[in-house]
Amino acid sequence: MITYDRLFIAGSWTAPSSPELLDIRSPHDQALIGRAAQARPADVDRAVAAARAAFDEGPWPRTTPAERIAAVRRLNALREADAETVAALISAENGSAGWFTRAGQSGLTRQAGAYFKAAEEFGWEEALTPSDPASPTRSVVRREPIGVVAAVIPWNSPFSAAMAKITPALLAGNTVVLKVCPENSLSMGFLAELLERTGLPEGVISVLPADRETSEYLVSRPGVDKIAFTGSTGAGRRIASIAGEQLKRFSLELGGKSAAVILSDADVEAAVRGLKFASLLNNGEACIAQTRILAPRSRYEEVVAALKDLVESLKVGDPGDPDTFIGPMIRRDQQQRVRDYIELGIEEGARLVTGGPQVPPGLERGNYVTPTVFADVDNSMRIAQEEIFGPVLVVIAYDDEGDAVRIANDSAYGLSGGVWSADHDRALDVARRLRTGTVTVNGAPIAFDGPFGGYKTSGIGREYGAVGLAQYVEYKTVAL
Repeated sequence: MITYDRLFIAGSWTAPSSPELLDIRSPHDQALIGRAAQARPADVDRAVAAARAAFDEGPWPRTTPAERIAAVRRLNALREADAETVAALISAENGSAGWFTRAGQSGLTRQAGAYFKAAEEFGWEEALTPSDPASPTRSVVRREPIGVVAAVIPWNSPFSAAMAKITPALLAGNTVVLKVCPENSLSMGFLAELLERTGLPEGVISVLPADRETSEYLVSRPGVDKIAFTGSTGAGRRIASIAGEQLKRFSLELGGKSAAVILSDADVEAAVRGLKFASLLNNGEACIAQTRILAPRSRYEEVVAALKDLVESLKVGDPGDPDTFIGPMIRRDQQQRVRDYIELGIEEGARLVTGGPQVPPGLERGNYVTPTVFADVDNSMRIAQEEIFGPVLVVIAYDDEGDAVRIANDSAYGLSGGVWSADHDRALDVARRLRTGTVTVNGAPIAFDGPFGGYKTSGIGREYGAVGLAQYVEYKTVAL
């Protein structure tokens, strides 16, 4: 049992406005694993007021980039030292398999390293070369912090989402109110402990677990200058409308329904081995999951059979078991949502290759679903168009490369995707034609130096590296 009966506001643990604590239960067996205070509007008021004062009057925005880099490096070092604790907390509250949460720790180190490199090389203040040498005016461009950032993150990968926002926000000199999901109160409470040990100035950062209504109160509140959001497309639309009304800066990383294009010359066995991770990471509860598998008609049944063998070989169960690959869904309603989509796929006429809506035997106490593969799927079906957020794959046949690109792009989303081929140039040509923010070729890992984000309804703005850091600055030109 872990208890956080106070909220981390402005750098200190303080009593919440409501003494009621939320029970945090294991997705594996519903056991009570913790209790935590939840923020209400009055707590948001305190956090935003402190962040506003810290930005307007405090030292943090006026520190040098080197000083800010050193401070955020301390935070990352503390997280690295307690990586096993971080991984275990996320597995306990989210149901994410241990292999995923542990692997995520090295990913966080690489993510932070890319931000540090970008901050060290960033043109915080640059003199422009005049386009007209005869002009008497000389100009200096400054990149300055925006102000108070409301960072709102989802439940599926809390540390990754939190660090992707607070790292560049702090490096740029902003102050931050981080709103996290109630389900993640334990891991995000631990993040708050790490922030306390980092020793940032008073008011620079707060961490508030809270429900959706309190989240909307935060992003709507005067005193917030920028909203950084990761979550559903529906919630992103609401945030964009609020930001538009108030002319606040905002960036959105939203949903996905990504396609994996297996070309006719691909090594199917190798491709399917790669899709084990690209399509089913984090129990399928991942916006980047490649859940639409596009296969050439000439090799369609070969791909379907290989995916069937793969999915049936995966161990489903306790996320604490080192042999488990897929754990439970985070909540009962998410479990039911995924099962409903499986029922829908059957109703739509797709061929159920393996899996189904039944709960895996012996796991009825948890929020488990049976990993499922559908074949004979038309891209117009809802199971091919809507984000299921669970271990459900659909296999779609295509005629030629042009047809594959058309089907892959026939989606409201455009966040991620993959291409599999024995010919590098052929794969790269297809990757260039996909309307999506990130494409991996033959399972190459995503590099955190490059920008990450979505086309279409998958978002606005980018994260990671120099482009991600630039989302947290204002540009000022000084004419001399």
